[in-house]
Amino acid sequence: MDDVAIARGLHVLGVVVWIGGVSMVTTVILPAVRRFKNPQERVAFFEAVENRFAWQARFTTLLTGLSGFYMMYAQGLWERYTSAAYFWVHMMTAVWLIFTIVLFVLEPLFLHKWFHRRATADPEGTFRIVQTLHWALLTVSLVTVFASLLGAHGVEFFRGQ
Repeated sequence: MDDVAIARGLHVLGVVVWIGGVSMVTTVILPAVRRFKNPQERVAFFEAVENRFAWQARFTTLLTGLSGFYMMYAQGLWERYTSAAYFWVHMMTAVWLIFTIVLFVLEPLFLHKWFHRRATADPEGTFRIVQTLHWALLTVSLVTVFASLLGAHGVEFFRGQ
């Protein structure tokens, strides 16, 4: 087994755990938390779950980014960024960049404080915003995973480019 195969395995494993976790939070945890009657319990439970998942998401996002960029480097595939035929590479990078910025920059700097302050004042409105954003991120992520799998397995989206 070569280093690119190991990187690909780590990359796929990272994506499965990362986006699978986003799916679990979006489709199961957030709807369940919104049913809590007590706003303080709602906020406390969500923050506890989110705090545990944040570290997992940070690790798997980092693993996915490092393995993905390593594969690009090791196989000399940087020119894919210059071709519309490989739009799925751009999508993977964009999704990774969005999550990386949110998890490593925005959340520690202000999102956590914003959520706590806003959820205390308006729990229903805050959870509606959080759930909407999670659905948007999950949708973009799943479309990206689908397009990337097709592209990586030879589907040509734009012939002649």
